Amino acid sequence: MTADDPHRDDDAFAESLGYEFQDRDLAKLALSHPSYAHERDGSRGNERLEFLGDAVLGLAIGELLFNAHPDWDEGDLTRSRAALVNQKFLANLARVLGLDRHVKLGRTERRTSGEQKDSVLANCLEAVLGAMYLDSGFTAVVAWVEVAFGDAVSSDGAPELRDAKTMFQEWAHSHFRITPSYRVIRDSGKDNDDERFSVEVVIASEVWGTGMGRSKRVAERLAASAALERGAAQDE
Repeated sequence: MTADDPHRDDDAFAESLGYEFQDRDLAKLALSHPSYAHERDGSRGNERLEFLGDAVLGLAIGELLFNAHPDWDEGDLTRSRAALVNQKFLANLARVLGLDRHVKLGRTERRTSGEQKDSVLANCLEAVLGAMYLDSGFTAVVAWVEVAFGDAVSSDGAPELRDAKTMFQEWAHSHFRITPSYRVIRDSGKDNDDERFSVEVVIASEVWGTGMGRSKRVAERLAASAALERGAAQDE
């Protein structure tokens, strides 16, 4: 946050998350790690929201799996839900969403690169979902989870724990030590337009892939998929 524009960080967080909070204080609390909150006012930060978000996420994933796989039995549904809400999966998704750039940490956590710890990121994502639930209700959370988790929910096999954005981010880090960025180059403004958003994924100002979709999240995933194909061809 900067002195001349106090909402800049809020807007950047909303853009990376794909959701704009009506109550910005909820978003700030969700991003406040206990170490940060304790240093500021002795409170426990996002712990209560994390508790709520864990429960809401489990129910949202359960509903989506139940609807997506009518032929699965209880054991199949339970195993898939466990894979989708485990710490590693949530931490990877948090990185894709840029939570590592927005989570607020105390001095000790910052010194030990807490923003890259799976536990910190997974807990932060759960807190964000708890805040989202309080902000807009369960239906909004389910809609967000359906987009953010994407093919991992709809897959007929074992859930894929890395989506295209995560995989391309890992590829970019290994080849260039740079995190890819995504930018919207077109928005038709039409709610039911399957190609409403056109998005480019960029590494160091070079465009690596383009995708179009009804939401920015879908368009970003398709752009990452295209970039992965280009990267794989380059590696051959």
